[in-house]
Amino acid sequence: MKNAVAICHVAFEDAGTLGPVLAGRGIPLTYLQAGVDDLSPALAADIVLVLGGPIGIYEIDRYPFLKDELNVIEGVVKRGIPVAGICLGAQALASVLAARVYPGPQAELGWDELILTDEGKSSPLRVLEGLRVLNWHGDTFDLPSGATRLASTPLTPNQAFTYGPKVLALQFHVELEERDMERWLIGHTLELAKNNVDLAEMREATARYAPPTNEASRTLFKAWLDGLSA
Repeated sequence: MKNAVAICHVAFEDAGTLGPVLAGRGIPLTYLQAGVDDLSPALAADIVLVLGGPIGIYEIDRYPFLKDELNVIEGVVKRGIPVAGICLGAQALASVLAARVYPGPQAELGWDELILTDEGKSSPLRVLEGLRVLNWHGDTFDLPSGATRLASTPLTPNQAFTYGPKVLALQFHVELEERDMERWLIGHTLELAKNNVDLAEMREATARYAPPTNEASRTLFKAWLDGLSA
């Protein structure tokens, strides 16, 4: 039986809509807490998810565990284990692929429509065309050498990329279910206050945009999984 491992950084940023997709295929998902758990089981997994979090992947001096985490993620990539990174996870993938990760010009917090590249329109991300996805990040990254850009927004040129058929990096969040937004509004209260985000507007936008994006996210992830065995 195949198995999946998710490396998480805060409990409320979980696999969201992606978990049931794996469960529907009979693939159990195990969570490993970065900074607490031994992450080496990811090196023996069939599928790895690297989830989001409110720290910078380059903050190794502040969070020494990141060095070991990046080593594990690099090992996952080198072993050819399929891996999908979301937000901080996408930044980690960019970093282990030797791209620069750094603070963006400003925080990108809210529901934005993606600009898909031609490659993005022919990828699993095609289901997101015309939809809004949730951006929740202050950092960005350069496109790794050999990677294919799939999407951008006016503020963030590199919103998604693939690196070969087994590496998928999404700077934005498609996995957050509408019902879980309140967990994020609590957990990220300081960041939201710092950036003067109107919580009522965020709740209203989530109610409007999350349902179709949640549905598309499941289709996206199923297509990515199908592509692994094609």
